Amino acid sequence: MNPLLLPVLAYQGLRVRAATEVLPPADGPTSGEAPAAGAGAGDAGGDEGGPAPFRLAVVGESTAAGCGVATHAEGFAGCLARELAGRTGRPVSWEVVGRHGATIRRVRHRLLPELRGTDLDLAVLLAGVNDVLARRSPTEWGEELAATIDELADRAARVVVPGIPPFRAFPSLPTTLGRYLAKRAGALDATSRRVCAARPAAAWLDSTGLAPVGPDFFSRDRFHPSAAGYRRWAGAVAAGLPD
Repeated sequence: MNPLLLPVLAYQGLRVRAATEVLPPADGPTSGEAPAAGAGAGDAGGDEGGPAPFRLAVVGESTAAGCGVATHAEGFAGCLARELAGRTGRPVSWEVVGRHGATIRRVRHRLLPELRGTDLDLAVLLAGVNDVLARRSPTEWGEELAATIDELADRAARVVVPGIPPFRAFPSLPTTLGRYLAKRAGALDATSRRVCAARPAAAWLDSTGLAPVGPDFFSRDRFHPSAAGYRRWAGAVAAGLPD
């Protein structure tokens, strides 16, 4: 990176931080069930003869916490649960544990112990944005990511790690800062790809395909997804799941 850009990046970072609204996490239940496609509100799976619920957990940073929407049903976890219910024909029992500002280290040491599910079909890890902002090195990121995936794999048949959302598309970020953060995110994503490739139960999914995104993708802080953005992201993840 050109050293002459450092003052520009520092200035832009301070301005973005001062101007960006801090949105609260989503309210409401942090667990629920999405009915199977075509099932009525009173239909149940498992014990009453229907298909057993698909068990989903989402853990991670502010996008897991649902910042940008009112409830978790509108956030990534609820949207992904409905996508999976439609694709599998099974009800989806979902749980989410997320924290605004969480790095991968905090996810591993603070949030995983809060996860109740122990016999999951799928665990989705949303992390990396805060590690980019904290200038975490790819080596540090890879070590913590590997340990986090291994711990999740003890609970879930499959672990999915979506790539870091494309910083260049964030309307709250000036062009120079967005490019710089995107480059750092690319280095962490390359490490994530290698870490997941070495683990049969894990899969990394590219998130750069979300771009270009329109204004409706983002919430009012122009940084976190809106309800429409979470639906699109969850749909892309569901579509990219390995068979």
